[in-house]
Amino acid sequence: MEINMLGIKEIMEIIPHRAPFLLIDRIEELNPGISAVGYKAVSYGEPFFLGHFPQEPVMPGVLIVEALAQTGAVAILSLEENKGKTAYFAAINNVRFKKKVVPGDVLKLECEIIKSKGPLGVGRAFASVDGEPAVSAELTFMVQK
Repeated sequence: MEINMLGIKEIMEIIPHRAPFLLIDRIEELNPGISAVGYKAVSYGEPFFLGHFPQEPVMPGVLIVEALAQTGAVAILSLEENKGKTAYFAAINNVRFKKKVVPGDVLKLECEIIKSKGPLGVGRAFASVDGEPAVSAELTFMVQK
């Protein structure tokens, strides 16, 4: 069952993250347990820009990876059997940073669950800005209460 458009309120009903660490603004496509596509509008007001870097603000790559993981968490935790649970990182592999993400950019966040067995799963994740690749990664997660 594919679901279209989740706002911040619906996202917070699925994943436990809250400001300033909730890094998804909306989900535009959701196929529970299979995939999700979300967006993050990167604003100069983000707290991490105070120190990364004051003279040239760049979104930290690890936070882009986290935004991708949160997108994957929406996909996996939207399954009925996972409601109320949390998806934790188990591994991060094959991460590639290809483009700087700066204030004014809108990150498109895509995660497809490519393996799932019991509480463990793997997501193939891609972030892009205006169609240009920014980050790719393979994210392994464990779902727990």
